[in-house]
Amino acid sequence: MTARQVLVHRDAAVLAQAAAARLITALVDAQAARGTAHAVLTGGRNGNALLAALAAHPARDAVDWARVDLWWGDERYLPAGDPERNAVQAAAFLDAVRPLGARVHELPAADGTAPEAAAERYAAELAAAAAPGEQVPVFDVLMLGVGPDAHVASLFPGHPGVREREGAVIAVHDSPKPPPTRLSLTLPALNGARQAWLLAAGADKAEAVALALTDPGADTAPASAVSGTERTLWLVDEAAAGKLA
Repeated sequence: MTARQVLVHRDAAVLAQAAAARLITALVDAQAARGTAHAVLTGGRNGNALLAALAAHPARDAVDWARVDLWWGDERYLPAGDPERNAVQAAAFLDAVRPLGARVHELPAADGTAPEAAAERYAAELAAAAAPGEQVPVFDVLMLGVGPDAHVASLFPGHPGVREREGAVIAVHDSPKPPPTRLSLTLPALNGARQAWLLAAGADKAEAVALALTDPGADTAPASAVSGTERTLWLVDEAAAGKLA
């Protein structure tokens, strides 16, 4: 695992603005180095705030969005258009970058098929964008929100999905957080990213942040098991950092 850097911001709004600016720089740098960029988006309170800040950022179009692939780390397995889906909540950002050519790879919506089949479809889409023999493309930036129980994506403490080591995408059943059925990238898929950014804001995240940074293991705190191959950043606000030494 790469060494973690913990960056503390004054509050959630400053965190969102700073992370948006950081993401623009990371995508521009990736395009300069490799021609294209792959990023994994996250939903939830902090992920949505970051994407809203990015959509409105004056430097947003410094990125050549026609050379960006946008993926999701997880999704609620609900019908298309359901307001609880991450992709629906991020519509303002996605509607801003799609016309600029961004390739947005949404996780499948519930359409009457088994969630396992939906997971296989997304895994195939990831593999098609990856190097031969690889399951996922090398993500330049992976963004994950940290839950109050230290979960990331839809990988929850003590849940079977956190121990999955074979595939890139899994169906999650009986999630402890509603809705009960979800789709999620696995830890091996997440840990192939060049940069992993873990986002946490608010006092309700303080215990999870402090726990995860003690490295208790994936089964206790899934967030503790995420690492970028080049850089691992914990982007938190003062309230979420409140229980750190």
